[in-house]
Amino acid sequence: MLSKGKARRYQPYLLLLPAIVVVLAFFAYPVAKAFQLAFMHYVLFEPNNIGYAGFENFRTLFADPNMLRILLNSVIWVIATVGLQFILGFGLALALNTRFKGKNLYQAVVFLPWAVSAFLIGMIFKWMFNERGGLVNYLLLQTGLIDKSIPFLAIPYASIIPVIIAMIWYGVPFFGIMILAALQSVPDEILEAADIDGAGRMRKLFQIIMPYIKPTLILTLLLRVIWVFNSADLIYIMTDGGPANSSHNLPSYIFNKVGYSADFGQASALGVLMLIVLMMYTIVFLRITRYKEAGDL
Repeated sequence: MLSKGKARRYQPYLLLLPAIVVVLAFFAYPVAKAFQLAFMHYVLFEPNNIGYAGFENFRTLFADPNMLRILLNSVIWVIATVGLQFILGFGLALALNTRFKGKNLYQAVVFLPWAVSAFLIGMIFKWMFNERGGLVNYLLLQTGLIDKSIPFLAIPYASIIPVIIAMIWYGVPFFGIMILAALQSVPDEILEAADIDGAGRMRKLFQIIMPYIKPTLILTLLLRVIWVFNSADLIYIMTDGGPANSSHNLPSYIFNKVGYSADFGQASALGVLMLIVLMMYTIVFLRITRYKEAGDL
């Protein structure tokens, strides 16, 4: 039997034990296994040829002729998607932060995309941009802007654009919800004092409201960049990386490595590279934005 003093000393660790076990089982072990597979030749179709391969997987990836295009797609995917999601979400939050008739109903409709599954969104936008019977082609033909249907999802190096549009539509509510919650936390006394001092709307926005909600903006951007960078479901559903791998990003290319070539070694190596990139991004982003100083007025 433990004494009361020892029981109190070990109590916090016992309470944390279930969470530690879950983290080790579902995060630490898969990451460690991915690092192990990254340095192995591990193709499921070659069970007799599995073994240590050193940096061969990394050399193969850097020599891949598709890699430069995929890296560029990943950069465009993140910057275009997160940038436009942030701008539209910020505008949406500012609009919903005012009082108007039917606000609750409008707010529910606007936030609806966040409750829809990515699979359904991918199927809807795939139909919208379809060459035959797609809504976008139908509207363009009816308005006379084009004289024949455009295969939006089959244009090399441009087929990722419809996927970016779908992803923007999907993610705007996230920024809207987060920024709206932050805007509603701004004290009315500060805004009233600014009105008394004669500050206009733009001055209040950039000199009072945005500095006050800066911690929320930083964390929201940080999380959203990580989520979008790791997102591949819409690409997989709408284009499957085609045509000729021209619309792949890094996560969807991992799916391609696992699903088509069953090369878990190269897929794990690519996953390790993504993990390193995201860790570096997080450190640099928090340092540049001075997150520790954020919110100090």
